[in-house]
Amino acid sequence: MTIKEKQEQIIDEFSMFDDWMQRYEYMIELGKTLPVIDEKYKIDENLIKGCQSKVWVHAELDGDKLVFTADSDAIITKGIVAILIRVFSNQHPSEIIEADTAFIDEIGLKDHLSPTRANGLVSMIKQLKMYAVAYQTQLN
Repeated sequence: MTIKEKQEQIIDEFSMFDDWMQRYEYMIELGKTLPVIDEKYKIDENLIKGCQSKVWVHAELDGDKLVFTADSDAIITKGIVAILIRVFSNQHPSEIIEADTAFIDEIGLKDHLSPTRANGLVSMIKQLKMYAVAYQTQLN
């Protein structure tokens, strides 16, 4: 499934809920399905800078696809990173680099986060794309 198809799927899922309390609950559920990061990767260099909560992200290449694992010490943040991992994991680094993230605005996520969480969201996206840039140079 392409990044765009995954984004469309998430937009459809979020549109099923009437209010933001239901969407937050759904994000918490998504957080519980996050591929578990190995404890050895819960180190300072894998922490996302600019997040209020602790968020660890690890990336590695599997063939020519980038696979992400992550964790957070906050349930909402874990749900946010789960959405991003779902969209970007198992994709080619060049596709991650070029990916549009307008789906976040379409589901209204940024509007319903505190300013510090919204900044954290931007930092997470930036970090995932930076991993993609680093691995893309390895593939070239």
